[in-house]
Amino acid sequence: MASERIPTATRRRIDFATLLGLVVAGSGILGGLVLEGGSLTDIAQYTAALIVGAGTAGAVMVTTPSALIGSALRRLKDVVWEAASTRGALIAQLLQFARQARRSGIVSLEEPANAMVGNPFLKKALMLAVDGTDLQDLRRIMELEIEAVARRGEAEAKVFETAGGYAPTIGIIGAVLGLIQVMKHLEDIEKVGHGIAVAFVATVYGVALANLVLLPAGAKIKARVELMLEDMELVLEGVIGIAEGMNPQLLETKLGAFLDAPEEPVKAAGQRVENPAVKRVPVAE
Repeated sequence: MASERIPTATRRRIDFATLLGLVVAGSGILGGLVLEGGSLTDIAQYTAALIVGAGTAGAVMVTTPSALIGSALRRLKDVVWEAASTRGALIAQLLQFARQARRSGIVSLEEPANAMVGNPFLKKALMLAVDGTDLQDLRRIMELEIEAVARRGEAEAKVFETAGGYAPTIGIIGAVLGLIQVMKHLEDIEKVGHGIAVAFVATVYGVALANLVLLPAGAKIKARVELMLEDMELVLEGVIGIAEGMNPQLLETKLGAFLDAPEEPVKAAGQRVENPAVKRVPVAE
């Protein structure tokens, strides 16, 4: 008997915290400049932007393999977009599989596992369990995959952290280049003062790029990867419990530890029930 289909594809939505953070930070910095009597034209220097942007990109290209750079750039979407929470639905699906396995045997999960889309990790773990893989081997195989995902995420975040380390230094180089040009016109004190002000714009660009964009992007990617790893650990514990023949109620209690306090598990697509600590998903006889 095939289990009722519960979609596993992850829904995505705009991460307004990222956008709001950029707006707040940018508004605060630019607003402070205006309140101090400055103007936006004071920091609108395309040459400084060129030096900092190209210099930082070049330094990263020298230190980082090109394949990793491409992977990190693709990961940028996770900074602006976030996955809608589906952990409750994931637990409900695992409980549904557990009930079916207790009724019809774990082999009955082969058909729904083959038809599963959107969660290759769960599909792989279920297929290993259905094939009768030793539980220690199953855990070892899936933990290796979890470790691989963690390493890739760490490496991709490191690309932005590395760029964030280079950007301020490149900004200083831009400022020095500007000062060199200023020193050519010491006979005109007004040009000297203006030139010095313009020269330090590169430093502003470098520090701002590092601390408002690159380093926060690396930290956000790490946070996204941590959530992904928690979901993978949830799936692994759920599948191990199913393979062991664990009572669905006990399995629900075990997996409930992965839920955040405000989150409620999903009984079925589009339906919510109370937190498992308060009210349990009914278990079929």
